[in-house]
Amino acid sequence: MSDRAPAVQFLDAAIDLLRQVRDEEADSIAAAGTLLADTVENGGRLFAFGAGHSSLAAQDLVYRAGGLALMNLLAVPGVVGVDVMPAPLGSALERVDGLASAVLDNSPLRAGDALLIISLSGRNALPVEMALHARALGVKVIGVTSVAYASQTGSRHSSGTYLKDHCDLVLDSRIAVGDAELTHDKVPAPFAPASTVVTSALLQAVMATTATTLADRGIEPPLLRSGNVDGGHDWNAQVMERYADRIFYRH
Repeated sequence: MSDRAPAVQFLDAAIDLLRQVRDEEADSIAAAGTLLADTVENGGRLFAFGAGHSSLAAQDLVYRAGGLALMNLLAVPGVVGVDVMPAPLGSALERVDGLASAVLDNSPLRAGDALLIISLSGRNALPVEMALHARALGVKVIGVTSVAYASQTGSRHSSGTYLKDHCDLVLDSRIAVGDAELTHDKVPAPFAPASTVVTSALLQAVMATTATTLADRGIEPPLLRSGNVDGGHDWNAQVMERYADRIFYRH
């Protein structure tokens, strides 16, 4: 047990992880930003998916101030966040074979699009199958996961593989297996997860790279402004009208 306050311990752990991602994932972040910029420039659409709490990082990219207007949420019924009742049903659905393929076959995704698949463990059937099927459709896949799970846990997909094995690019969040940064001698389980903080920051670093890459190519990045600043709603309406055929969260 440390003498530091638990809040300080957690914040220090999160900062250390962010520094590690900054230093060790720099090339992957640059490659992911370039892939998304290429997709935008070539007329493709952008999608993000995450199940359970991984969905929080996906939702953080969609329809937000300073974000890319073209990023759409790929929703799977029952696994978007923890709004499904009972909550354990969402975890059970992540292990159902065939669900990801059914969702993709009934989604707007097509060849030339890009899909971010966010799964901390990357071991469940849903993210693995989604990556496999999306690539078969001609979609570029960026996996956002903790690679450590592949060496310390067993796969729950029939192939025995993980999300990381079926991606065009992998972003490693560096989160330890179990996703809990703190322990205490009077607390029977580890606590204080950092995956949401780190994964969201990692993805916003990718978005920043995408926007600046497009700008450096002479292409105005399709960014949204805050609706809480003067002129923000008018700006966003113009962006959405210009890219109406690539934005699906308005329908």
